[in-house]
Formats: sequence, structure tokens, C-alpha cells
Amino acid sequence: MDQAVNLWPLLGIAVVVIGFVLRFNPLLVVCAAGIVTGLAAGIQPLPLLAEFGHGFMKTRNLTMIVLLVLPVVGLMERHGLREQARELVRKIRNATVGRLLVVYLLVREISAALGLTGLGGHPQMVRPILAPMTEGAWEPRHGEPTPAQREKLRAMSAATDNVGLFFGEDIFVAFGAVILMHTFLQENGIPTEPLHIALWGIPTALFAFLIHSARLMRLERNLLRHGLPAAKLKGENA
Repeated sequence: MDQAVNLWPLLGIAVVVIGFVLRFNPLLVVCAAGIVTGLAAGIQPLPLLAEFGHGFMKTRNLTMIVLLVLPVVGLMERHGLREQARELVRKIRNATVGRLLVVYLLVREISAALGLTGLGGHPQMVRPILAPMTEGAWEPRHGEPTPAQREKLRAMSAATDNVGLFFGEDIFVAFGAVILMHTFLQENGIPTEPLHIALWGIPTALFAFLIHSARLMRLERNLLRHGLPAAKLKGENA
């Protein structure tokens, strides 16, 4: 006779969905979902609290990033980091949004393939440096971007960082996902080597670079279809 499956722990998923829909603090939502899931699974309060502490100790490096790196980036922004990044690109005559993001994609993917995943990232690279640089490359050619165009430039900057990191780190032999795939295949009787798995990530990374680069090179043309920048509108009205 099959043993009944306890579905009550799935209440944690409902807590996450409701919390995000109501726009509560994500940290509180995740903690509440963990507590609900643990209690529904029959874990006593003290062991559940111990699991929270164990999880915190395993990810304490993330806390150090928040406490150390982000305040430094914020201080640099306050003293003009974004403005300097924008002005630097404005001085480069042949700089375009597409070319700038393609170069960043290449650097991000290669550095991630070498295991240097910390060289980029949304809080320390995209927001204070890359996004202002894309705006600086846009303005000399097309004038001030509209709000929709500005948001699209920032979103594509973040997406470029994601693509470069995601496909680049799969080439690094010591990356956790490569080790996980190796272990899974070994447990299922398929002999593999982590190096072989990493090498087979190269074609995927190459195609990802080519496809996303093609999207980036068409970015400016696509953005202009959403409405003329303010500077061009003023010129036509004059």
C-alpha cells in the first residue's frame, strides 16, 4: 500500500505567491514561506530555527557582499561615478549602444569562462557603469531618450550581463552546475568528465554570443520605432 504524501508543505508556495502579489518585503516573504513549509512538514520550531541558522551560515558570503560592496558602490555613485561613465562614452566618436554592449558581452562571457564571475553584476557594474554608458552612447546620435527608451536601454544592459554570465560560467570546469551534471550522470551510469562537460558548453556559449550580439546591433533601430527622441522632435518643430 502506497504511503500517503503530505501536500501541506506546498503552502509555502502559496505564501510566496501572495507575498509577491501584495508587494511585501521579499526577505520577509521568503522567511515566512520557509517557516510555513517547515511547520507544515512537521518540523518542530527549535529544529526549524536551527535550519535557518545553518542556511545563513552557508550563505554568509552574500551578507558580506551586501554589507561591504554595495555601500562602496553607492558612495562612488554619489561622487559622480554614473556621470563620469556617461561622459567617457560620449567622448568616443564611433561608440554606439550596440557596439558597447557587444564588447561588454564578450568580456563578461570570457571572464565568466575563466571563473571570474565577480567582475560584473547588476549592482556593482550594470547600474552604476554600464547603463549610464549606454545612455551616453545614445545621446550624441539621437538626443535625450524617452522614458520608455531609457528603461529599454537599462533592461538590455542587465540582460547582456545575464547572458554573458550564464553561458560563460558553464565553460568553467569548477562551476557548480558542471559538477552537478557530472555527479548526476555518474549516478545514472553515464561515465563523464567535468572537463568534457565544460568543453561542450563552448558551442552553446558561442551561439549565445552571436544571437545576442545580433539583437544588440539592432537595438537602436528597434528603439527608434517606439518614438522619436525629444531632441529630434524639437529639431523638426523648429
